[in-house]
Amino acid sequence: MDPFFIKALQLILSLSLLIVLHELGHFIPAKIFKTRVEKFFLFFDVKFALFKKKIGGTEYGIGWLPLGGYVKISGMIDESMDKEQMAQPAKPWEFRSKPAWQRLIIMVGGVTVNIVLGFFIYMMVMFVWGSPYITAEDMPNGFAVDDTFKEFGFRDGDRVLEINGEDLKHSIDVNKYLFLRDVEDITVLHQDGERETIAVPEDIGSKMFEKGTMFPFVPMEYPILDSVVAGSPAEKAGLRKGDRIIAVNDFEVGYWHDFTRQVEENQGEPLRLIYSRDGEFESVEMDAEKADLLEDRLQTISVTPDEEGNIGVYRPTSFKVSHEKYSFAESISKGFDLAYWTLHDYVAQFKYVFTKKGATQVGGFGAIGGLFPDQWNWQSFWMTTAFISIILAFMNILPIPALDGGHVVFLLYEMVTGRKPNEKFMEYAQLVGFVILIALVLFANGNDIYRWLFE
Repeated sequence: MDPFFIKALQLILSLSLLIVLHELGHFIPAKIFKTRVEKFFLFFDVKFALFKKKIGGTEYGIGWLPLGGYVKISGMIDESMDKEQMAQPAKPWEFRSKPAWQRLIIMVGGVTVNIVLGFFIYMMVMFVWGSPYITAEDMPNGFAVDDTFKEFGFRDGDRVLEINGEDLKHSIDVNKYLFLRDVEDITVLHQDGERETIAVPEDIGSKMFEKGTMFPFVPMEYPILDSVVAGSPAEKAGLRKGDRIIAVNDFEVGYWHDFTRQVEENQGEPLRLIYSRDGEFESVEMDAEKADLLEDRLQTISVTPDEEGNIGVYRPTSFKVSHEKYSFAESISKGFDLAYWTLHDYVAQFKYVFTKKGATQVGGFGAIGGLFPDQWNWQSFWMTTAFISIILAFMNILPIPALDGGHVVFLLYEMVTGRKPNEKFMEYAQLVGFVILIALVLFANGNDIYRWLFE
């Protein structure tokens, strides 16, 4: 099946599950407090519904517009903007007739379910699959270091041992720590055996974002092709899995990052590649001069990258990836830690949304769908679903009218002051919030379309 449809199916299944459970978070406490729920819909039923059935005073259904879902609770100013109902005297079964504390529980129910669900899924993933990790010892070649970080004292081939004086079990996490967490210093082991602790600037995360250096530490690998994409420029030129790149445009290629750098620096231009096949010269150092002398024993081709600057090859993975398994009790703790730090890191990076560059990177359903793998993988599906659940919880609790967080703000105001906000004010606030949400949805999905067309 086409990767696009696999991603789309995973996205629909994941969002459907999360939306239904989120709305149940409102529905169940509403029923417990004897509040009438008129509708319970997956997706929006603008003008018509794909399916609907009334059971026990509540209409259940599936709409055609997959932008979310909703429960319509009697006597509540919501996206339905039912002014006729609100103009009538309050009934005992209506939301507005209930004590403020009950209304608050009803409103935070959806966010609570999303948070609990995200934590629960992470715990189950830890129990079923465990967690992968790559130690410094498992990376014999160390990291290729971005030039910006070499100014601080890091070198190609460094292996990361500690961050802020604490052992780093999963070496690849160094990039995430630098971007999203408070890193004061990093202890590395240089290739010459010297151990050094290097101080890191306090605003390193912002510097990384501004320069677009999101992965300053990349595992060093030999330039041996792990795979070649079918129909790509590389395949059409004759490259195969296992080929080792020796030189690009007469420039020595010792490691994979040397190879990718040359491809990036020569975008849009044909690349003269010298390579070996069947393991010849795989383990020896080879510069361009030697390659020219041995050209009769090597092979030379010309490859022109596509419009995105890619030639269609994948890097090898020579380092060892270990998996740590957990007991059921251990998985609860590990899953909780993973969920907490996932939420922490998402909130930490949220500040970049309010920058010019960050605004252009906001994504909609296309970006969310891109989180899922090209092939169906249950571990990846559940990890992504847990991540989206936590994102939905955070976004919904933002104090924006029309979101759960907006309702919560007004309820807290009422509980503190003892006065309900004016209903006319609530209607206008709901309308403004709805316009803001629609604008954000259009903007985010517009970014997806722009990237699809022009990047």
